[in-house]
Amino acid sequence: MEVIRQDILLGKLTPGQKLVVADLKEHYQVGASPIREALVQLSWKKYVKFAPQKGCWVAPISVEELTDLFNAHQLISHELLKKAILQGDEAWELNILTSYHKLSRLNPTSDNADLSEWEQRHGDFHIAILSGSNSPVLLDLYLDIYDQLKRYRHIWLSQSRDSENRYHDGGEHEALMKAVLDRDIELAQKIMNEHSKNAVSSVSPYL
Repeated sequence: MEVIRQDILLGKLTPGQKLVVADLKEHYQVGASPIREALVQLSWKKYVKFAPQKGCWVAPISVEELTDLFNAHQLISHELLKKAILQGDEAWELNILTSYHKLSRLNPTSDNADLSEWEQRHGDFHIAILSGSNSPVLLDLYLDIYDQLKRYRHIWLSQSRDSENRYHDGGEHEALMKAVLDRDIELAQKIMNEHSKNAVSSVSPYL
């Protein structure tokens, strides 16, 4: 499943593209059963859409879905962030510092950037912050939405490398880290709001 997922994230399998088991079997040099199982699992993650008696396709993307996903992401993040700041311990703080350091070491728009590695570190940073919430049910909901947003981030990062709208952190991740470690709930939520708004406005032109 992972190799198909990566090809969807990297745009090798494009939104709306029909996925034929026979073609995928030949391309990936694996049996039909693993391909079918992978497509089912990817449909659970909403990377693939099935239509009865018609087959399956790479899930389409849209500005409307992106906005809806970020709105849901923001609502859940707010509650998790508040809980984490109130309950996080010293180990939680150290994990945030470590994950931020790793994220800051990569520039996703450099010519040789590994977008998958950047995405992993970006996710690790945000999850490190929210993991202090001790709310596994809410965190699972957050992770489901975050996983869907990965497709949009990859499209944006890969297409913006050569444009004037290149990715620029703008210090948001560092500011968020400092606000969280200072236990400033209001400021941390405000920075996270701006982070989400900036992401939507940056990604939308590429959809």
